[in-house]
Amino acid sequence: MKFNYKIIGLSTVFALMLSGCERSFEDLERDPNRPVTAPASLVLKGIEMDMYANTGTPFSDEMRWNQFYAINYNYYGNNEYQWSTFDDHYPTLKNVVKMEEEARRAGAAEVNVYSALGKFFRAFFIDQMSVRAGDLPMSEALLGLENLNPKYDSQKDVYMQILTWLDQSNAEMTSLIAAGDTKVTGDFYLGEDLKKWQKVVNGFRLRMLIRLSKKENEAGMNVKSQFAEIISNPAKYPIMAGMDDNLEFEFNIFNKYPSNPDNFGFDATRQNMAQTYVGLLTARKDPRVMVTTEPAGAQLKAGKLPSDFSAFIAASSGEDLSDMSNKAGKDNGAGFAPGEYSFQSRSRYYSNYTGENTFIIGYPELCFNIAEGINRGWATGSAEDWYKKGIKASQEFYGVKTGALTMTYSKTGGRASTDFVNYTINFNFDEYYAQPLVKYAGNTVAGLEQIVTQKYLAFFMNSGMEAYFNYRRTGFPKFMTGVGTGNSGRIAVRWQYPLTERTTNEANYKAAIQSQFSGKDDINDLIWLSK
Repeated sequence: MKFNYKIIGLSTVFALMLSGCERSFEDLERDPNRPVTAPASLVLKGIEMDMYANTGTPFSDEMRWNQFYAINYNYYGNNEYQWSTFDDHYPTLKNVVKMEEEARRAGAAEVNVYSALGKFFRAFFIDQMSVRAGDLPMSEALLGLENLNPKYDSQKDVYMQILTWLDQSNAEMTSLIAAGDTKVTGDFYLGEDLKKWQKVVNGFRLRMLIRLSKKENEAGMNVKSQFAEIISNPAKYPIMAGMDDNLEFEFNIFNKYPSNPDNFGFDATRQNMAQTYVGLLTARKDPRVMVTTEPAGAQLKAGKLPSDFSAFIAASSGEDLSDMSNKAGKDNGAGFAPGEYSFQSRSRYYSNYTGENTFIIGYPELCFNIAEGINRGWATGSAEDWYKKGIKASQEFYGVKTGALTMTYSKTGGRASTDFVNYTINFNFDEYYAQPLVKYAGNTVAGLEQIVTQKYLAFFMNSGMEAYFNYRRTGFPKFMTGVGTGNSGRIAVRWQYPLTERTTNEANYKAAIQSQFSGKDDINDLIWLSK
């Protein structure tokens, strides 16, 4: 057998060793199996998921703070307004920057579908933080190693920039649509259709203008004129025309609705409904309460029918937690659900994994926002027409419309189909609307309260904490307080800044706290938006 050997000289060996030593430490520590780039379409999916998952999901803490439901078992939580820091959305915003970079790296023009959406996402997530806390790092944020200690921008400057981003986003979308560039690859909300996204962007801009209602006369912001321009120029600023235009999260057997058959035993009896929500519906004889809520077992045992609005009774969010627990667990005997309070509908929320779609930015809110702007004198038009459109859109989402309606409740509070009983009620929208509590009172404070109250009802289990933000802004509807809400019987009005700001951006953090709140990062101090 013959072997062939190739002898490598010492000089060659040394040359190879030297070439290996010339690689930098950064090169050596880089993992060749870990990708450092990703298509913009893939990054987009993560950003879109964060819009739903990190801003307040159905039956979350946020929905307790909206006073839609209450928890009656303190091992799993409470109903107190004693929160601390807001959720940090800067990691998501870094992904927005990366999405834009990846689009350009792949050859996209400077203005492209991802750049247009990027401006909207900046506005959305910056608002989510600033609306909770106040001033915010913005103009110097997201610069990476260029600036590790960004200054805080005033909340006024933050919202002026938010409005600018949204106007720029709309303008970029207009030019892209005109050029036939409308496909948003990777989008799972709106069928990859940029034209639908443009409607959402302008609807969100109306939300931001309404957010600024206390600043309608603030110099340089032009809140009223911007609102009027959007309403009066639909060709330039298209807006949502119906429920098909909603930006909403749709559940499936993988991404399950938070209340579903898997967790019935975990939370169904620990989560009773809140009277702020239920009481507004029953006072208006609104069948939406029969869709979302069970009649109270104690009321049925007392002889009331499930079709009686008075059979729906919920707990005040301010009730002592031990009292609420005792009343929620009261034994009403065989054939009746336990408790003195109504719980969430067993048939709607615990019979399947898909529940109902969750709005992030929805058409009913748009209608009520337009109605409110007209009520305030910001634009011409009929506030009543938009108010009625909003009510109808919300009711029809729950299947409530003129005619005979079939409702379902659980006899024993269980989720088995054998426990479910159907009953029928007759509904007529005109008769519903004719009630003094519902019929629009005109462009007055009373009319404004009606608009915001119906908007609150339409926000049930969707749109994050918009129900609370509208309450904080207007005082409508009145939230319930007491020992159960903690915080000395007060509804907190802001969040603290994240701990990371105090430890890694201390000087700028302290300066922001001093300028806004005299040096105290307190959940009971008013932010600029609320003054």
